[in-house]
Parts: sequence; structure tokens; C-alpha cells
Amino acid sequence: MTKINTLVIDFLKWLAICVIVGLLVGTVSAFFLTLLDGVTTWRETHLWIIYCLPIAGLLIGFIYFKYAGAANKGNNLLLEEHRLAQNKIPLKMAPLVFIGTLLTHLCGGSAGREGTAVQMGGAIADQFTGLFKLNEAGRKTILIIGISAGFAAVFGTPIAGAIFAFEIMLFKNIKYQNILPSFATAFIAHYTCLAWNIHHTTYSIGIIPGISFSSITWAAIAGIIFGCTALLFSYVHIFFSSLFNHIKAIQFRPLVGGIILVLIITFIGNTKYIGLGIPSIIGAFEQPAGHYDFIIKLLLTTFTLSAGFKGGEVTPLFFIGATLGNILIWFIPLPMALLAGMGFVGVFAGATHCSIASIALGIEIFGFEAGLFIGIASVMSYFTSGTKGIYSAQLKEGAKYNLYNYVKRISNL
Repeated sequence: MTKINTLVIDFLKWLAICVIVGLLVGTVSAFFLTLLDGVTTWRETHLWIIYCLPIAGLLIGFIYFKYAGAANKGNNLLLEEHRLAQNKIPLKMAPLVFIGTLLTHLCGGSAGREGTAVQMGGAIADQFTGLFKLNEAGRKTILIIGISAGFAAVFGTPIAGAIFAFEIMLFKNIKYQNILPSFATAFIAHYTCLAWNIHHTTYSIGIIPGISFSSITWAAIAGIIFGCTALLFSYVHIFFSSLFNHIKAIQFRPLVGGIILVLIITFIGNTKYIGLGIPSIIGAFEQPAGHYDFIIKLLLTTFTLSAGFKGGEVTPLFFIGATLGNILIWFIPLPMALLAGMGFVGVFAGATHCSIASIALGIEIFGFEAGLFIGIASVMSYFTSGTKGIYSAQLKEGAKYNLYNYVKRISNL
């Protein structure tokens, strides 16, 4: 077989993989988003279901305890397998996180949805490793395209989805052969999701100030605040996780967490902080947010996920960032909607260590006009958020980690 024939066959193989994975993940994500919207609407019109959160927690706890195995690691399993390539991602990860997330949102847990889409994408994609007889390098690629497809489909941001998949693995571990399949699959999954009549939430930044030393400086200051908030999110998540680790019977952790969450939600007296919180995110671009909205959402989300409920962190990070940016207008002289948009992506950049994906996400959602301010907020947040993050298996290496180690060594001299 000539080299040209080999290249053609390899191209056709990866084209088939990209199309199949993109169609499957886009379709499954559309089904998931439709059901998620349905259970959210039902919960808001039947608020008594919130009192069933401990029961939902017990169901999730026992399902994962009995059936999940390695799938219980969630997104971290995808990162570990990309690095070590030891075992195939179990297909059961997809239905388990699908059911767990719907139960969490139905009964009022504060969680997101990206974790679900990414895990479903990775689990579905990895099933084709054996079918197409992929080697270790091919398997790394297929995990990347599964992640990119899930992220792209659930948020409607294919460019950010593809870059996100690269960035959480660290770019130094990405080969040029990964680039085209990741972008192709992200776009296929995105347009497949749209073809199922899924409508993503739109946000608008009406006023963009002129570029000046003052506006850039204030944007940088805001980015530092967003980075510190991302760092706080990570450490509070670690703190709550350590508390729940004291409950040795892991299947009962969501039950205990659910009981405490019901008491907290009842004490707060409203439901704006549970679920995805999309209305509050939209509101942050249009009207003043509550003074403590961002910190309450931060505490409820980290507690919910640490207890063992399912979903993800990204949409709550959008909530935290947007409502925090909204109130920074108290002392930062930039438009409220712009600050909300900068926070929307800035806290995400810091908590995930994905500044480039954050910038791409911001441009896809808010447009190029806000790109400079989005970029400044994302980069400053990235560098001020420390080396902890929402993905504990994220590799502790690369430019950022090396920079922090260098600064630490210098400070010890």
C-alpha cells in the first residue's frame, strides 16, 4: 500500500469518526438540554419538589456506589485517561451522569451542565477506539474530540469547545493531528444540536468604552478580582469535599448534603440560587444584582457538588462571575453589562485554567467588540487564580505552574 493510499484511508477514517461522534454527541446533548429545561420548568412550578432533594441524593449516591466504578471520577477520569491511556472510558458514564444531573436539577441542587455533556461526549467517543482499532495516539485524539463536542454542543460555542479540550490537557500534550478533528467534531456537534431546535441563551453587552490606559487598567483590576474569586471557589470546593470525606459510607454523602441544602434553601427563602441560575445571569447584564448573589451561589454550588450531586461547575461559574462583575460598578467605572460579561468569562478562566478558551468563549457569546476587555479579564484572572482548579486531575505542569514554582523559589531565597 502506497503512502498516499495510507494517508487517504487515515483521512477517511478520521472523517467518519468526527462525523459519527459529532452527530451522536450533538443529538444526545440536545436531548439532555431539552429534558434539563423541562425539569427546571417543572421544578419552578412545583417548588415542593425541593424537599425531595435528600431522596434524590440518596438515589444518586446508591446508583453511583453500585454501578459507577471508575466513572465516579467524572471529568477527572477523562483527563487521567488522556495522560495514561490505561482503560477505556466506560459507556455507563454517559447514562449515569445524565440521570444524576437531571435528578440534581429536578430537586433544586445548585449545579451546572458542562460536566454532563463533556462526560457523555468522552464516554461515547471512546467506544470507537476499539471499533476503529486506534493506537494510543489515536485514543488521545478521540478523547479530545469527545470533550470538544460535548462542550460545543451544550453551550453553542464550537471554537471555545475545541480549544477547551486542548487547554485542559495542556497544549504541550496536544499534537497537530488533534487540531482539525477537534474543531471539525465541535462544529458538527454544535450544528447537530441546533438542528434539533435547541436555542442557546443569548447575552448582550450594549456599550463598549473606548480603549484607553484608564479602561485597560480597570479591566485588569477586575480580572484580578475574578481570579481571586476563582481561587476562592477552588478552595471552598476542596474544603467541603474534605468535610464530606469524613462520611465513610460514600453513598450517603448526597443524602446528608441534600438535607442541609434543603434547610439552607428554606432559610434563604427563594430559588434564584438553585439549578443553573440562568435568569440571574441574564439579569446581571440588565439590572443591578444582589450584593451577595455571587458568594451565595459559590457556596451552594461547591457544597452541592462536594456532596456528590451531579452536573458541573461552568454555568454556576458564569453566574458567579456575571453577578460579581455587575456589582463591581460600585467602584470600577466601566459599563455594568461589560463588567458582567468580563466576570462571566473571567471566573471561568481562573477556575478552569483555560484563558484562551475563555477568550474564545467570550468572543463567540459577546462579539469581537468586547474582545479586548474579555481578553484582559481572562488573562489576569488566569494568572491570579493560583494552581488549584475545578479539575483535580489537571496536569501540574506547563507555563503557569512553572511560573508559580519559580516565584515560590525566589520568595524563599
